[in-house]
Formats: sequence, structure tokens, C-alpha cells
Amino acid sequence: MLKKINLSSRLTFILKCLLISYLLTTGLLLLLALMLYRFGLSEKIVSICIIAIYIIITFLAGFLAGKREGNRKFLWGLMMGSLYFVILIVLSLIVNHGLSGVSGNLLTVLMLCGGSGMLGGMIS
Repeated sequence: MLKKINLSSRLTFILKCLLISYLLTTGLLLLLALMLYRFGLSEKIVSICIIAIYIIITFLAGFLAGKREGNRKFLWGLMMGSLYFVILIVLSLIVNHGLSGVSGNLLTVLMLCGGSGMLGGMIS
């Protein structure tokens, strides 16, 4: 019975972290859209900012997961970054109706999300 409660609380924590991560991502992307509208940023700068948002958010999610768990922090950070990536890909597939828009940078984004989540977990 104790393991079920522990598993349930871990699952709840992971879902809360992912929800907070996506809310922060939404807020930062809206801020980036405002800056794009206001200042007419180039496509290269917008792409760099989007990548930076992915890195910062998954780092924070990994940091929070590592801080809470206490042991094997890097694995919890990697898991948070990987789950963030999976949800990101699923949402992209739903919106784009296929892999045509996301297939070019798929491996790069996976490495960035997983790596920054793992780094956040290790630092916590």
C-alpha cells in the first residue's frame, strides 16, 4: 500500500511539473511573439529564442524533479526532459497533421530537452 501512495504522489508531481513547464513555455512564447511583432525580429533570432526557451524550461523541470527525489537526480531530470519532448512532438503532430514540419530538428530537440533536463537534475 505504501508503494502505491508513493507512486501516486510521484505521478502527480510529474504531471504538475509538466503542466507548469508548459504554462511557462506558453508564457515565454507569447512574450516572444510580442517581441517579434513589436521589434520585427529576424527568423534566426526567433529560432534561437525558441531553442533557449526549451533549454531553460526543461532545465527547471529537471531541477525541480531532482530536488524532490533526492537520489538518481540525473535520471529524474532526463525523464522530465524526455517527457517534455514527447508531449511537444505529440502536440506538433496534432497541429501539423504529420512529421513534415518537425522531422528536421527532431534529434536535436530531443538531445537539448533531455540534456538540459538531466543537467538540471544533476545540479539540484
